[in-house]
Amino acid sequence: MERPRAVITGVGAYYPDYILTNEELSRMVDTTDEWIMTRIGIKERRILRDSTKGSAYLGARAVEDLFRKTGTKPEEVDLLICCTVTPDMHFPANGNIISDMVGIKNAFSFDVNAGCSGFLYGFTTACQYVESGRYKKVVVVGAEKMSVITDYTDRATCPIFGDAAAAVLVEPTMENVGMIDHILRSDGMGRVHLHMKAGGSLKPPTIETVMAREHYIYQEGQPVFKHAVSNMADVSVEIMKRNNLTSEDVAWLVPHQANLRIIKATGERMGLPAEKVMVNIHKYGNTTSATIPLCLYEWEDKLKKGDNLILAAFGAGFTWGSIYLKWGYTKEK
Repeated sequence: MERPRAVITGVGAYYPDYILTNEELSRMVDTTDEWIMTRIGIKERRILRDSTKGSAYLGARAVEDLFRKTGTKPEEVDLLICCTVTPDMHFPANGNIISDMVGIKNAFSFDVNAGCSGFLYGFTTACQYVESGRYKKVVVVGAEKMSVITDYTDRATCPIFGDAAAAVLVEPTMENVGMIDHILRSDGMGRVHLHMKAGGSLKPPTIETVMAREHYIYQEGQPVFKHAVSNMADVSVEIMKRNNLTSEDVAWLVPHQANLRIIKATGERMGLPAEKVMVNIHKYGNTTSATIPLCLYEWEDKLKKGDNLILAAFGAGFTWGSIYLKWGYTKEK
């Protein structure tokens, strides 16, 4: 019997109402709109200001939106995977909390932490479960409250990150759509350039680590940028060559939204015109695991069944990868 393919059959999202602009940031730290736009490409980002709500709240709202749009009932879900670096707590997993929030009771759930590549890792994992024939409905949600680990006294990192969540429903199909191929990579040497210094078992929280501001994102910009440009572009080109795709065959590049220059460099390496590259970094900033599904959510009306998509990301770890996906549906107007 032929194995089914795994295909995305719906997308949902949620982002907070509050917009933190570059102008407001410039009153908090020594920066300007021109500096941020020139180096990163971000104009504004969404922030969840309610201190009683974490990333699971954002994820639950995105999953509820997904359920509403696809007509999916919570009891139909077999598995929920939450991709995040900002879970509500070390344990239990955000996936468990989100499942409880939305009424998923007949499934199991867990978290994936792969930095900004989290959605690629989580989606690929979901596809394996579906392609095995064991599960029929799997939800993958990227949910991040990056503002809580962003140091708003650090002009190098505080303009970059925002809060949001987006979710996809993955189901089996016998049609020629869905996940075609994937390349996932990691190299732990990158951990020295992008990490959180304290809070884990190696360096537990103390009054000293808090006072030293070691519970925020630490990033060395130049080495991260260098590795991101080369690795994200390399795997995107590799997956095209492996599947005999030309730039004309690719309908869309769906890149992780970390830096506009990295996005442009990847598209150019693939030979794609700018109009084939999804870009919304100027509106949301880097929402880590949520950026790629948030792009799919925003471009859903423009996607057509059978479109060839290349998803690409690079993140802490270092982690990176690309996915070749045939889009599964044309949204009804």
